[in-house]
Amino acid sequence: MAKSQQTFSKSEKEKKRLKKRLDKQKKMDARKADRDEHGSTGIQFAYVDHNGNLSDSPPDPDLKIVYELEDIQISVTKKEDLPEEDPVRKGKVSFFDSSKGFGFIIDLENNEKYFTHISGIIDEIIENDKVSFELEKGMRGLNAVKVKKI
Repeated sequence: MAKSQQTFSKSEKEKKRLKKRLDKQKKMDARKADRDEHGSTGIQFAYVDHNGNLSDSPPDPDLKIVYELEDIQISVTKKEDLPEEDPVRKGKVSFFDSSKGFGFIIDLENNEKYFTHISGIIDEIIENDKVSFELEKGMRGLNAVKVKKI
């Protein structure tokens, strides 16, 4: 006699599918009965109140704010409106390996650590030197360039 092709896991999956189908049918029947009993009116209109929230009642006209078209600004701040920032920063060399040609400088203002390469160094530096530098965007973030000893 041949063995049945129906395994335990197949029958369990089939039971789950059947149960899911029955649950879905029950929910549909319940929604249909509720709609027949209470009607399908729902919210006829959706209003937006003065805070931007949806509601089923009209907003209070006293809370309405009128804006003039000239008051609306859709733009980026102009470059001349921004305060000028000094590109030269001061810092302290936390690590420098002259044989490998790179190191790190800690900014004195915000204690951020910046990478520096020998190609961006003007004066000879060693660890714990006070330096001035500028920042430049590198492949992995901001790099210290034009590094001079103070």
